[in-house]
Amino acid sequence: MSFFTVRNLSAGYGKTQVLRDCTFSLQAGEVTAVLAANGAGKTTLLRAVCGILPHGGSCTLDGVRLESLSVRETARRIGYIPQRSGISVDIPVLDVVLMGFHARLGLLGQPDAGMRRAAMEAIAQVGLAGRENENYQTLSEGQRQLCILARTLVTGCCLYVLDEPESALDFRLRHRMLSLLSARVHAAGGAALMALHDPMLALNSCDRILILDGGVITGDFSPNVDPAQDIEAHLRTLYGPLSLMRCRPRGGTGAEQWVMLREDGIHEQL
Repeated sequence: MSFFTVRNLSAGYGKTQVLRDCTFSLQAGEVTAVLAANGAGKTTLLRAVCGILPHGGSCTLDGVRLESLSVRETARRIGYIPQRSGISVDIPVLDVVLMGFHARLGLLGQPDAGMRRAAMEAIAQVGLAGRENENYQTLSEGQRQLCILARTLVTGCCLYVLDEPESALDFRLRHRMLSLLSARVHAAGGAALMALHDPMLALNSCDRILILDGGVITGDFSPNVDPAQDIEAHLRTLYGPLSLMRCRPRGGTGAEQWVMLREDGIHEQL
């Protein structure tokens, strides 16, 4: 039985339908990426899955249909990281991370000492140790994204949903973020679903990849299992002619990585 199942999901804005009958499932312990062209509906898909956007169809997490839950109950199960945090007031980094416990606190409840320790540990994990008392507004965009990741990690949710979490991070930090999230998901037996811009990051960091095109899921593959020619065929629907190869880091140590190259002689009209 799948850990998380989406069936016939349809959603849009007003009279404009963006998603049509999207169906897919995630297994426990999986990190899954969604790849799509700009404006193809990645954010719409994630917002619908989290219950932020009204939708048709159903989303079932660990045997519970999410449409039957309150906003608070959903927040206890799903940790969502949007492209922008929406925080516009002066607030310490530690207080931002402590927001992750709100769904577990009663009315007017305050985080206890254990929650504060967990928040401090999460801040250190994402690389912001020593900055817990700094104003969130003074952080760079990448550091803010790491702070929101720490806030999500402390929730103890079983499903993490992230909308282009790598967009503001440099090469080193985006790989650190994906490694941290993957370790958490694999150890805890939850799952993660994220929209990514970078296909090579998805190929080398995720267990599964979904292709979203024309409002429907048109591809579903595993980079560590499926043959290169099959993966190429899926990716070409988004990126045009390309070649995939496996490359080992210089020195011959470490795991092989996917490298994606555009094929020669390709000239697109802009």
